[in-house]
Amino acid sequence: MRKKHILQIASIVMIIVLVLVITYLPKQANSQQNSSSVTVFVHGYKGTVNSFGGMLGRFERNDWGNKALIYHVSNTGDVNVYNLNKGKLEPVFIQVIFENNRASFEDTATWLSLVMHHLKETYQIDSVNLVGHSMGGLVSLKYVEEYQEKNLYPVTNKLITIGSPFDGIYSQHYFQLNHDAAANDLKPNSSALQRIQSNSQSIPKDLAVFSIGSTGDLVAVPESVQELRMMIPADQLTEVMIENDHLGHSELHENEQVDELIHSFLWQEQAQ
Repeated sequence: MRKKHILQIASIVMIIVLVLVITYLPKQANSQQNSSSVTVFVHGYKGTVNSFGGMLGRFERNDWGNKALIYHVSNTGDVNVYNLNKGKLEPVFIQVIFENNRASFEDTATWLSLVMHHLKETYQIDSVNLVGHSMGGLVSLKYVEEYQEKNLYPVTNKLITIGSPFDGIYSQHYFQLNHDAAANDLKPNSSALQRIQSNSQSIPKDLAVFSIGSTGDLVAVPESVQELRMMIPADQLTEVMIENDHLGHSELHENEQVDELIHSFLWQEQAQ
């Protein structure tokens, strides 16, 4: 009888442990099952953790998802990841921070590819969405053009660019203040911009692209933002130019209307 009693207790303990394991599986497992909900945010020229920090905080407060990972990429390409796995809601937000935030398009796109490879290898993420502000949008498009090996990188389903100057920055004053590799790439007719434009034929035909700009943006002016039309077929491109002369370049990622546009494009349309 005593042996039978011990076996019954052991069975009950095993059942309880199994229930707890199933209930509290890491959120990473959910990301593997619904990896298309994973969205990677890429800051722009001279950007920091604050560039998308406010937006992602608002997203969390709106119960649109949880900020799960922060990637820091060093100037030498070393990738460090901080897991904030809070076990909250899908979708999952991932923020990428480049230590050298004034590097060339080429270097920054390479570093972004290292992050994507780490997502694929470590978290088994097979598909993502990309959101880039300013130069982050340009680098994200360059990444999509040049890094498409499905066995190495997640497939990009949707790309959102926010205030991205695809024809360069027209202000001469801007380049009197900024003198570095990224600034050179942001000049109209730079070889870096020409390469992105000439490689547009390699953009996947099933990539959905959303471009957001503002009439109040004096850095990425509407004409430069709308140059994306020359690279993305009309049936793949959605554009919104916000008519607000007070909505400047850095204010775009702090604007609740922009929040709503991103949310609608990424998740509400996906649910329909």
